[in-house]
Amino acid sequence: MRKLVSIFQFIFLTVFVAGSGFATPPGTNQEMRERLKPAGTLVRASKSDEQQEVAGQNAASQPLPKVELSSGSEHEVKMLNSGPGGTMIFEPAVIKISKGDTVHFKATDLAHNSVSINGMVPDGAETWAGALSEEISVTLNTEGVYVYQCDPHVAMAMVGVIQVGEAVNMSEIKSAADDFKDNFALNSDRLDRYLEQL
Repeated sequence: MRKLVSIFQFIFLTVFVAGSGFATPPGTNQEMRERLKPAGTLVRASKSDEQQEVAGQNAASQPLPKVELSSGSEHEVKMLNSGPGGTMIFEPAVIKISKGDTVHFKATDLAHNSVSINGMVPDGAETWAGALSEEISVTLNTEGVYVYQCDPHVAMAMVGVIQVGEAVNMSEIKSAADDFKDNFALNSDRLDRYLEQL
């Protein structure tokens, strides 16, 4: 019984007395609510999305079809939490366009951006860096292959590939991709599979 009282006293002193001054974050309740309020809305994947993801993982061992030239001069790429190609993806992840075409990156889901990767664009090409959760449009005037990423989700291999005209820099891109894949904690073969589609 004496041991039980000692344990109770220890817990009481630790939690209610010592913890009261040190465990409370700084600021008023309103300030804490403001810091912790959600920046957006998260949507839980439905069963059909989860089934699509599993199907996408099973398809990873099969060869992917080559991407055809996209029609028109304006192209849309969605930044998504999930889709037919898996989680944290650009849709479409791989496109072929003509020199001078414009790609519009759409902030379909929150907390994504599009940023060209240094060393993974054609020599002399302009680079881009979109802000988080904002759309960006990029006109590509230099022929070759461009690889881009979502900054907060690069560890999940949220990358995309654009071929403008001919793939004149493909050997450089493949070499750089071998090193860049070290950044991926998940989906380590995603970039290779995208490059196979060109």
